[in-house]
Amino acid sequence: MRHALLSLCLVAAACSKPTPPADKPADLTPVDMGNHPPIVNLPDPDLQGGHVGRAPRRITVAQLKQSILITTGRQWSEIDNLAPSLGRADYALVNAEAIEPNLVFAKFLEDGARQVCLGAAQADLSRPVAADRVLSPLVGTATDLTTLVDDDVKKNLVYLSTRFWGQPLAGAELDTWATTFKGLAQATKTPVPPATVAAPRHHAWGGICVALMTDPRFFTY
Repeated sequence: MRHALLSLCLVAAACSKPTPPADKPADLTPVDMGNHPPIVNLPDPDLQGGHVGRAPRRITVAQLKQSILITTGRQWSEIDNLAPSLGRADYALVNAEAIEPNLVFAKFLEDGARQVCLGAAQADLSRPVAADRVLSPLVGTATDLTTLVDDDVKKNLVYLSTRFWGQPLAGAELDTWATTFKGLAQATKTPVPPATVAAPRHHAWGGICVALMTDPRFFTY
């Protein structure tokens, strides 16, 4: 009987609980934008080379070493000796890798590019099979490089830029690089003042390789 009375009391208490009031829309106070500083839109990534919000960063010395090996099949012999100057941390005096582009890095990289690229281009001269060549797989083996077909030269430049940068040359920039190659090719045929002798034939594609490797698109991201 006691349990029955307790159950009736609980039911009565539940039935007598007041119904909660219906939700009302909140009143929002308008924000005065009159004194708000001007809003500057973020730059368009397509107009900033894909970068928004930070400056380009340089690849590390280890990444540079691997990139040179992958793109040319050769290694820069002095890279380990110059690594501290290029920015590698020794964790004794320097405990952070330097990843900012600077003149010292650019100077040493140019020296390394000349060694690696001219070596790769010279090695290509002894490879009659186009697929075996590193820097000129899409052009013929003509002794006179000024006779190369323009379309073949451009195809090879597109191949090399994709290999070195991960993006192909195109449009007016491709035309400019093709003109540069023609100038280098001419220098291997006839001397260009103040030179008294023509440049070696491998300097043509080797010079293009140096330009590709010292371009910021090779060592920054």
